Amino acid sequence: MSTVYDCNQQASRAAGLNAARGALKAGRLVVVPTDTVYGIAADAFDSSAVDALLKAKGRGRDMPVPVLVGSWTTIDGLVTSVRPEARELIRAFWPGGLSVVVHQAPSLAWDLGDTRGTVMLRMPLHPVILELLREVGPLAVSSANVSGQPPATNVTEARDQLGASVSVYLDGGPADHGVASTIVDLTGDRPRILREGAVSAEEIAEVLGDDPERLRSGVE
Repeated sequence: MSTVYDCNQQASRAAGLNAARGALKAGRLVVVPTDTVYGIAADAFDSSAVDALLKAKGRGRDMPVPVLVGSWTTIDGLVTSVRPEARELIRAFWPGGLSVVVHQAPSLAWDLGDTRGTVMLRMPLHPVILELLREVGPLAVSSANVSGQPPATNVTEARDQLGASVSVYLDGGPADHGVASTIVDLTGDRPRILREGAVSAEEIAEVLGDDPERLRSGVE
């Protein structure tokens, strides 16, 4: 059985966050509001929970789960090294609608799918998920939808798709953007935009001193 908590009300928000913490620690799934679209979350270091997340979405290991963090500095413990372009993008767009793909630290004891040694990281701009992240640590979070269906932009859409596979639903109101994050791959010699979303290629190019079309195409 799953429960929805209205996080726009102080009392139910506190109860919801407490329920979410308990569910995540027990290896269960939680739907959370973010600034882009709603997400389905699991403890990033619980491989069984991450597997349950993939099954709830009907998604294979070939599409690994991104990780959300609650602060800029968390990234330092998750990656091999943070290149200057990553620092610049993080300073400019975190918290916000930008995800970066980086080489993960080889010592990390997690299994997010077939990552080939990389991880996609983002710090979202939403008070509910940020509070949860700062209390429980990094979370494996994918868009709250069944694979192939539109991402949920409110808790009702998420519940209609995911139902009882999720233990706790945190209702933070409609997603601000209703569009997925922009993804920048920083694992190659030059930054490359894998998906353009909440942050435009022009905005990224301005920060990096690069050309938007080159960033989109990945041409050296």
